[in-house]
Amino acid sequence: MRILAIDPGYERLGVAVLEKTADTKETVVYSDCFKTSAKQEFAERLELLVTEVLRVINEYQPEVLAIENLFMSTNQKTVMRVSEVRGALLALAIQNSLTIYEYTPLQIKAAVTGDGRSDKRRLMAMVPRLISLNKTIKHDDEYDAIAIGLTCLASEQLTL
Repeated sequence: MRILAIDPGYERLGVAVLEKTADTKETVVYSDCFKTSAKQEFAERLELLVTEVLRVINEYQPEVLAIENLFMSTNQKTVMRVSEVRGALLALAIQNSLTIYEYTPLQIKAAVTGDGRSDKRRLMAMVPRLISLNKTIKHDDEYDAIAIGLTCLASEQLTL
């Protein structure tokens, strides 16, 4: 089973592909943080993000998309833009026949740290304890994507 896990955003989008088979431990097959520039129009940024995620889908052939649900923010413009990114990625997942699982930040933190109220540092400290990382990760969005994938593996009864 391959899971495409996404921490949605439009400035930075965390992406990870996790794999689990019946006879192996879960592994990170791929992870990255896609970045766009504030100098670009939003539509251009959205197109770049969708193109990058489609490239990952085509290269790694996941069966599942695990994506974070939005949390409420005081910045309505940010929430709206992230919602638009999520919508585009959900449509892309449907077009590519991926099964979709959505998780709240509380569910992700609880699955990874055991405490839904954990802070970002604790989540980032727990991820390498739960799954082997084969590179240095620079952005918390990438850690978040891996955590979302781990949440999916822990939460769903996926057929391997």
